[in-house]
Amino acid sequence: MAGNLGAETLLALHRGRGFLIPNAWDAGSARLLAQLGFPAIATTSAGIAWSRGLPDGGPLSADLMFETVAEIVTAVDVPVSADLEAGYGATAAEVGETVARAASLGIAGGNIEDAVGGALIPIEEAAERVAAARAAAPAGTFVLNARTDAYFSRFDGDPFAETIARAERFIAAGADCIFVPGVRDAEAIRRLAVEIAAPVNMVAGLTAPVLDAPALFSLGVARVSVGGSIARAAYDAVERAGRELRESGTLGFLDGVASYADMQHRLGSREDRMPRAAASDSIT
Repeated sequence: MAGNLGAETLLALHRGRGFLIPNAWDAGSARLLAQLGFPAIATTSAGIAWSRGLPDGGPLSADLMFETVAEIVTAVDVPVSADLEAGYGATAAEVGETVARAASLGIAGGNIEDAVGGALIPIEEAAERVAAARAAAPAGTFVLNARTDAYFSRFDGDPFAETIARAERFIAAGADCIFVPGVRDAEAIRRLAVEIAAPVNMVAGLTAPVLDAPALFSLGVARVSVGGSIARAAYDAVERAGRELRESGTLGFLDGVASYADMQHRLGSREDRMPRAAASDSIT
């Protein structure tokens, strides 16, 4: 679901009792998640990096990330919110260009982080970057999810107070919602949800103790994502299958998995995507 309609639909989800937005890393994972009935799909920069054989946190270029996210947008009929990391730019103007590029691809919204290399960007500069993102994609055309890493970075102050201060500045700069990863304490989450004057996004499964989506909703969180958790589960399954195959040659990893025909049905038959003569060549 591209364009303004997707942004309007995504923004409206933040006004309800809370919604889950799972994170996909390629068109196939996005289609499977959308088919399960999720009203929107987010992307995971970690999962996209891993799918390219790279670690998270820097080596993945903006071009490769946008190539993947554009494929996800095309593959599903629900709004897509992209993980734009720190905006793929050293300046506020460059962050604005990144968001303009995202909006032009039909991406309905995105996260912008306020940390680089594990260190918080100074609050004034971070707010300028959010303002540039908002100017590049006006309210109603793109759901701007401003992420603050006060709980997730090298920081000697009070993360709660810093998060509130940054949230206030980001909301004033045009953010639609505030994303706060890394909070471990349920009471802190409840207080953040009360004191931040915008919908709050938290990640389930990122830190211990694990708070699941129902628990986060009960604390006032409006939006729950899962980061790279589903991608981690998928890659762990690949490794376990490969280990079994390498060590014993057995195929126990196939127990209960979808059949070839089922996957073809879920993702569209191969005949729909290639000339008929080629379609009969292989079923692998």
